[in-house]
Amino acid sequence: MTPFSAAAPSPRARTTAADLGDFVTASPSSFHAVRESVRRLGQAGFTALEETAPWSAADVAGDRYVVRDGSLIAWSTPTSADATTPWRIVGSHTDSPALKLKPNPELGAEGLAQVGVEIYGGPLLNSWLDRELRLAGRLALADGTTTLVATPGILRVPQLAVHLDRAVNQEGLRLDPQRHLQPILALGEADVMELLAAEAGVRAADIVGFDIVTVDSQAPALFGAHEEFLASGRLDNLTSVHAGLQALIAVAAGDGTTSATSPGPAPIALMVANDHEEVGSSSRSGAGGPFLEDVLVRMHAALGGDEASRRQVLASSMVLSADAGHAAHPNYPERHDPVTRPRLGEGPMLKINAQQRYATDAVGIAAFVAACGSAGVPHQTFVSNNAMPCGSTIGPITATRLGMTTIDVGLALLSMHSAREMCATADPLLLQQAAAAFLRG
Repeated sequence: MTPFSAAAPSPRARTTAADLGDFVTASPSSFHAVRESVRRLGQAGFTALEETAPWSAADVAGDRYVVRDGSLIAWSTPTSADATTPWRIVGSHTDSPALKLKPNPELGAEGLAQVGVEIYGGPLLNSWLDRELRLAGRLALADGTTTLVATPGILRVPQLAVHLDRAVNQEGLRLDPQRHLQPILALGEADVMELLAAEAGVRAADIVGFDIVTVDSQAPALFGAHEEFLASGRLDNLTSVHAGLQALIAVAAGDGTTSATSPGPAPIALMVANDHEEVGSSSRSGAGGPFLEDVLVRMHAALGGDEASRRQVLASSMVLSADAGHAAHPNYPERHDPVTRPRLGEGPMLKINAQQRYATDAVGIAAFVAACGSAGVPHQTFVSNNAMPCGSTIGPITATRLGMTTIDVGLALLSMHSAREMCATADPLLLQQAAAAFLRG
């Protein structure tokens, strides 16, 4: 294995991994991830724009951000920018697989209060058993306002004891999502909406809608012989949101006038974090919706461009779609390509798929390799075993909507889509450094 895997993580890598852990803790839902991102952007001097307001050249200049529900777009416009300036974009998603609270969620049996949930995305269902779970998300109130809420660990889905399922270790665990995954809330009676209202400081009678998910309550932690691993919920895909956010902040802190990797004016550095990727991205705040295109169109118009010049700029722009990927699993080596075997601790992965489930092509590979070279970051490649169809990302969707060269990359994980995933402590910093070099052009 390379020295990147063998060595204990550097102090800077530990600091970045710890900061990622803090980011995850502050982001139990997509809405909280946006709020925490906005807090960090505000500390770095970024200011908000409202979608409902007109935008002038002065409005889109400098360091700005705009929020749509559980999605965020932020950018740093160099002083030299005009209607010919291309974008460099790092994209990610704020949501993670979960159990989501159903309408009319009150259930109960055997003297126990339960809550009704449905499956959000594609979680490893068994990983949600025997964990203390939080509730987190957004409440909509009768007066038209919304408020965020997050509880401590108040729920648990208990597994059936082996004494009552003697064949479970031989035949495997079979879970019926409707019957076996409804969490326990209390002895006797309890109203989950009253608990959410009390936590949010509102009246339960005023709650008219909600987007609430369950979240593992265990804090992120470093582990391993040299603390070379990070265990946490929602690493897919808060690793990429964190990397894109911190990379943009780092780029904005520079002089903003010249590229670090090529001559000529700097591009507009932009990060987008979309919601709903885990369920297909087809929403007003997902990558399949108009959010990113709306912002780019309005930015370009504010800089004096028209539709024809915007198409030219889009053609010269690039997107780095950052989403978690699969490290080769030591207990299931046959599930991976026999030659291309990405490993924890060896840097971000270029994700490649002949069916265009990932958008990476040769031109994009060259751009990412150049960014990694500029940053001094190692990189590796992921491709699926032909018998194991891969998932997809916001990359192909963004490329299809906007026509930009798009590269799919990501951090190598084990236990992806578990309630608690793991990565190498060294890798979040490497992804952040590569993303910053990419944003600089």
